[in-house]
Amino acid sequence: MSIQTKIQATADSLSPASRRVADALMANPWLATNKTITELAHMCDTSETSVVRFCRSIGFSGYSDLRLALATEVGREAAQFNDDARYGSDINSSDSLADAVSKIAFAERLGIEETIANLDMEVLVKVIDALDQADKIISFGIGASNLVAMDLQNKLLRIGRTAFAFGGTHDAMTMAALSRPGDVAIALSHSGTTLEPLELLRLAKKRGALAVAITNVSDSPLAAAADLVLYTAVRETTFRSGAMASRTVQLAVIDCIFVGVAQRRYEQTVQALKSTSEGTELLKKKP
Repeated sequence: MSIQTKIQATADSLSPASRRVADALMANPWLATNKTITELAHMCDTSETSVVRFCRSIGFSGYSDLRLALATEVGREAAQFNDDARYGSDINSSDSLADAVSKIAFAERLGIEETIANLDMEVLVKVIDALDQADKIISFGIGASNLVAMDLQNKLLRIGRTAFAFGGTHDAMTMAALSRPGDVAIALSHSGTTLEPLELLRLAKKRGALAVAITNVSDSPLAAAADLVLYTAVRETTFRSGAMASRTVQLAVIDCIFVGVAQRRYEQTVQALKSTSEGTELLKKKP
């Protein structure tokens, strides 16, 4: 996992002083390359000791090590982005449409690459095994994550699995309350702190369902509540291309899950896809 993505994933668990350092580096990763530890500490209204403590919290012995590693990383990524003057910055009012599109494309491509590279294949196999044998599958998220949950439902329905996703929290909680052993509940939340999917997962697990989480944050409440966790790796800020990249990488994980389930019963899957395609073709015929 890249340094910037690791900072994003651990930011919520940091102390207020360390969080200010994390926020500054997430907003502008170039700071570590052109600011001394004293300058960075002053900018973040904290002490040099707090900066060092932040560095250690993400796996570095001190600021010098972080500075060298981050400089290498942002230099390499800027070369991929082909514009180091704008790389790493948020989308802003001065960007042309071409600039904004380039930033979105870079963030989404990088998010998919990092997510797939860090995907735990043993956990993925366990999730696929459970879904293949599940009596019913419930998936739920809020906002963009709900669109991903709906996508999983549609994919699984097309190959004959009993799958549900809900736009409303009450309907989702009702289905979770009816869960039983043999069912699988999948909750999606980038931060892992969104209340609704967290409560759904807890309730479904209490009723005996296998609880699966898809999140970006390893020490989040959602990850702690799950039996199995699949992690995304994406950088997200308030108005950055990452606000869209988080949804994109969740879809990539869902695609991996779907393909794994579909392969388990290959001939049945092919027939199901053919039958559902033929069914929708009927709607295109004139009366």
